[in-house]
Amino acid sequence: MCTEYCPVQYPDEFNQDISNNKAIHIYYSQAIPLITYIDENCLYLKEKKCLICEAVCQNEAIDFSQTEEIMEINVGAVILAPGYEEYDPRIRGDYGAGKYENVVTSMDYERLTDSTGPYEGQVLRPSDLEHPRKVAWIHCVGSRQVNPPGANSYCSSVCCTYTQKQVILTKEHDPETECTVFHNDIRSYGKDFERFYQRAEEMPGVRFFRSYVSVVREDPETKNVTLKYTTPEEGVREEEFDLVVLSVGMSPPPDVEGLAKKFGLELNDHSFCKTNPVNPMETSRPGFYISGAFQGPLDIPETVVTASGAGSQCGELLNYRKGDLSVERVYPPEKDVSLEEPRIGVFVCHCGANIGRVVNVPSAVDYALTLPNVVYAQEQLFSCATNCAEEITDMIKEKDLNRVIVAACSPRTLEMLFRDTLREAGLNQYYYEMANIREHCSWVHPKQKDEATQKAKDIIRMAVARTRYLEPLMEIDLPVDKRALVVGGGIAGMTCALSIAEHGHHVYLVEKEPVLGGTARKVYDTLEGLDVQEFLRDLIERVYRHPLIHVYTGAEITGTAGYIGNFATTIQSGRGRAEIKHGATVIATGADVYTPTEYLYGEDKRVMTQLELEEKIATGDEMVANAENVVMIQCVGCRNEDRNYCSRICCNESVKNALILKEKNPDRDVYILFRDMRTYGYNEDYYREAADKGVVFIRYEPEQEPQLEPAEEEGRPVLKVTLPDYVLQKNIEIDADLIALAAAVIPSAGTRKIENLFKVGLNPDGFFKEAHVKLRPVEFAAEGVYLCGIAHYPKLISETISQAYGAAGRVLALLSNDIVTASGAICEVEESKCVTCGACIDACAYGAIEFQATETGLTAAVNPVLCKGDGLCNAVCPTGAIQLKHFTDEELLSQIDAAVPEEESADKKEAAV
Repeated sequence: MCTEYCPVQYPDEFNQDISNNKAIHIYYSQAIPLITYIDENCLYLKEKKCLICEAVCQNEAIDFSQTEEIMEINVGAVILAPGYEEYDPRIRGDYGAGKYENVVTSMDYERLTDSTGPYEGQVLRPSDLEHPRKVAWIHCVGSRQVNPPGANSYCSSVCCTYTQKQVILTKEHDPETECTVFHNDIRSYGKDFERFYQRAEEMPGVRFFRSYVSVVREDPETKNVTLKYTTPEEGVREEEFDLVVLSVGMSPPPDVEGLAKKFGLELNDHSFCKTNPVNPMETSRPGFYISGAFQGPLDIPETVVTASGAGSQCGELLNYRKGDLSVERVYPPEKDVSLEEPRIGVFVCHCGANIGRVVNVPSAVDYALTLPNVVYAQEQLFSCATNCAEEITDMIKEKDLNRVIVAACSPRTLEMLFRDTLREAGLNQYYYEMANIREHCSWVHPKQKDEATQKAKDIIRMAVARTRYLEPLMEIDLPVDKRALVVGGGIAGMTCALSIAEHGHHVYLVEKEPVLGGTARKVYDTLEGLDVQEFLRDLIERVYRHPLIHVYTGAEITGTAGYIGNFATTIQSGRGRAEIKHGATVIATGADVYTPTEYLYGEDKRVMTQLELEEKIATGDEMVANAENVVMIQCVGCRNEDRNYCSRICCNESVKNALILKEKNPDRDVYILFRDMRTYGYNEDYYREAADKGVVFIRYEPEQEPQLEPAEEEGRPVLKVTLPDYVLQKNIEIDADLIALAAAVIPSAGTRKIENLFKVGLNPDGFFKEAHVKLRPVEFAAEGVYLCGIAHYPKLISETISQAYGAAGRVLALLSNDIVTASGAICEVEESKCVTCGACIDACAYGAIEFQATETGLTAAVNPVLCKGDGLCNAVCPTGAIQLKHFTDEELLSQIDAAVPEEESADKKEAAV
């Protein structure tokens, strides 16, 4: 693979002992039949760039680390992101890993489903390279266990959801495959995870079994694997599977103790980095921060958030040096090629094997050269790699190109990079076009290589047709107001405001309630033992003491206008009306708690929510103190038709209150009635601790929810709880003195108003919707507006603080600039065609269009700063008076015409006649 991917190409032939004319060679001799060596023209050895061969080598046989020179670098802060290591199931020795051929890890299976994997996306069994018809997944391998050697007691947090993803991918590869998932609790606690779980569970041929599993044997002939498990109906069963996938968890990174010793850091009990309970990115050593899974098991969005947050905290520490090392980038003067005949260059990317193993890239290159105005075409291994991007710039100059097409992936992530290559060559960046032959072609047609190649050619032909009509556009430079507005004065809002202010920016903190604190005012402790009220008092004091933070309490936002870098927001408070000008906005408006209508809530004072119970425990309420039997009911108001999501924090809250109740009275009986206990991450240890201290956990299903009625027991008034016990196989009754309901976290009452004011989106559950769950988890699609805290989705205090710092990091990335650039792809009005119908004004979600007086009367006019170029006005205009630059009618119609070749179109017309 390394020789195939090496980007260095020599024009001259080598001797017969060498396999190719690349910088990395396979050498054959009688003494040593096969060795690989790298010559002196390697890009890394010459210029310290590339490293592609090291990345693609599956045997880790290539290592450039020994070529590094020892360097001493003086820095003011350090961010560590060594990641994690997947758990090695061979340590256990009881699941057949490394012993049975058709037992693989989830990471192995991930490679099998990938188009860049060993079988080009085909799922094949290792033993005979046949398609497995029955696949089983075993959860919690190496997680949530204390007895097997090398096992981890914590929950790895991500395994349930990545298993569901693999099930869905398997069914998409082959709908006839039977998929079985053996699990304990299903921990779909993240945003939109519950729907994802339901999607997998409801697919035909998919089974989810709640059972512990053992691997019994391997059939010596078929190599099938037999598993033993239990079901409530049939007891112990054995079943044979073609392939078994072990859903392995996360372990600390390799040589973590050496790493900690080298940097002088403390590790926690699980050998991950020890962090501050109220700042998960802060280590035990000042000036050292971490991001990602080095703090413990994290999913991708949380990892991205901590990266931004760690950067923000480094900036706080190093603010006194801000800008000292920055160098302004200077581009060459832009050439005017608007009157020249189009000279188009086409660069077709292999994307490693993502495109190249499906699409015949050389054939696509040859085809591109036959198209009108294409004067140059070539293939590239990774067009986004530094050397390939530089190559595009060089070819523009060498071949005198004035239009460029890159046939590769989605423009969503890399369009700006490729536009930059044009600017480096002195071309207007809007002469660039991206042909998506990955998401739109190779990824959706992995088994239809000929058809995919033809489709790639069609896409390239359409791109060429459009590119011929591209015009240069000018972007607008806008000054950036260096102030920020934070809406919401809870832990998220205050933390974010403090971080921004520590970088030297004025922050306006607006809170609707008379006091700061938000939902945290009702929380007294965390599972880790943090005194929340003491922490909150300190945080509020720091906010009020900070000279750059201006607090407005009891305030209401009545209006907002403007655009990225230049907003104006009007608020009404006890101080009267005020207009705040700011360059960025952070939405941290928190959430509310569901008011139950179930289980006699509001009718009987002995029924309360978990937050109410926590307050009564903290204040020494006599009824709670004297309660001998306490029953807690989970998932009240969520994971149902009305609210199809998990509130994420409820299981942790219930375990916390249960432990406190047992600590105050060890003889008290505490029952937790649950559907799935979702104490993810390190909180699994507290779940186990609660069980060890006598807290009784009883599972129920939504079809048979617990029933509650007042009753008397030996003359004592009680609340009788009835539910089926699936272990005992019968109904049970519990006489409770107190009922605590884990009520759902719901969007705050003011969410809809904020949505309309700031033109931001909501997800189906009514929480604020981020721009991209992985790439932009703390940003809205509306530029210059960010989010954090439980307004985004329910989360623990530590997670809230992480996201607050993450949002601050993105805000500071904006405010550190003196100017921002507004896109040139905006709408414009041809006044002579405008009939002032107002349809465009109604369609524009950004208020970018209004009527203005001209010599010929009123016409619609577009504010180029507010326009986002979504084209809605363009689509509704009845007279065609509005055109969207860079997507004009001429450009799009030429693309549509090119979708069908002329000869094919003529054949169809003739057939129609």
